[in-house]
Amino acid sequence: MNDPWLPLEGIRVADFSMFVPGPFCSAILADLGAEVTKVESLAGDPARRYVPVQFRTENRNKRSLAIDLKAAASGEVVERLAKRADIVLEGFRPGVAQRLGIDCERLRAANPRLIYCSISGYGQTGPWCERPGHDVNYVAAAGALAFPGHWLKPPGRSSLPLADMGGGSFAATAVLAALHERNRTGRGARLDLSLFEAAFFWTAMRHGLAPGVDPRAHIFPVNDVFECADGRRLTLGILEEHFWQSFVRCVAELAPELAGPEYASDAARRANGDALSARLAALLRRKSAAEWVALLEANDVPVDLCLTPAEAAELPQLRERGDVVELRGERFAPFPVRANGRRGASIRRPPPAAGEHSRELLVELGFDDAAIAELVRAGVVKAG
Repeated sequence: MNDPWLPLEGIRVADFSMFVPGPFCSAILADLGAEVTKVESLAGDPARRYVPVQFRTENRNKRSLAIDLKAAASGEVVERLAKRADIVLEGFRPGVAQRLGIDCERLRAANPRLIYCSISGYGQTGPWCERPGHDVNYVAAAGALAFPGHWLKPPGRSSLPLADMGGGSFAATAVLAALHERNRTGRGARLDLSLFEAAFFWTAMRHGLAPGVDPRAHIFPVNDVFECADGRRLTLGILEEHFWQSFVRCVAELAPELAGPEYASDAARRANGDALSARLAALLRRKSAAEWVALLEANDVPVDLCLTPAEAAELPQLRERGDVVELRGERFAPFPVRANGRRGASIRRPPPAAGEHSRELLVELGFDDAAIAELVRAGVVKAG
């Protein structure tokens, strides 16, 4: 079955957001078949310049309408967009959408069935609602940087913007839930998603909310990242006892001390975790990464190299399951779920230039050639 699974065909999304969270949300919706209009300024989404790689990956399958929302003449365009949309996304600080004329009250007056999702740093209410912030701030304030990810290293930041991408995922979940509700009730919804609260949700699920939590409760000395003799890094995923016993057997000649009583149970390995972590680090530096992978895979020990995304894209596992799609010489990773044997996504369009589809979108919204020409002449719209 080669046809993609596109359950959101016929759903229309107007995405007024910028940078990562909102576009990440609408990328998921677009991959699943929704028709997404990326509404951006005449200069384009600033993410085109700040994070160009992620801009391109997050904005495939979308069309771009470049418009000056501060211009009075933009109001008619926005109203027509809202009338035909099922979902609107915006990612401004509270109050900005209203000043731009794209607030929930105005757009739902034009379309009461609209699902309107605001994605902001700290939410639409509360003492922090107008506070500036970015992913690293939300993650820190939520408690996600309080605990280490490695046994012998202090807490560090991930290369992934956890609050931004987690928040975008929660936004996609929420708008789909609201679509289901609308199918039952006929009513739209107003959604308020806080990136800080998204990070807090993740952190609370992982670490709980009790004070005095053991900072190592979530990590294990044998479930970590280690450097090999050739400088490459690999991960050991040893949690269950049978994996530990398999590991001990296959390194018996190199490290017989690992079979000692001080490492004979998970509790013992934790109690002696600092010494064990140091021993494992020294042990792994005795062979190359390829040698370790060959040995450990042959003994059913969970092991993987630390790869770049480009290296991962060449893995037979990803290629066989269609997790890398090429379009016009550019590679993308589509939404990673299948349904009934079909790939749960397709890459149908490359990321658009700013305003690339303005003219065709305005025609679809009912503007004639003269009206479009006037919008372009007045600098309200940029037509690609």
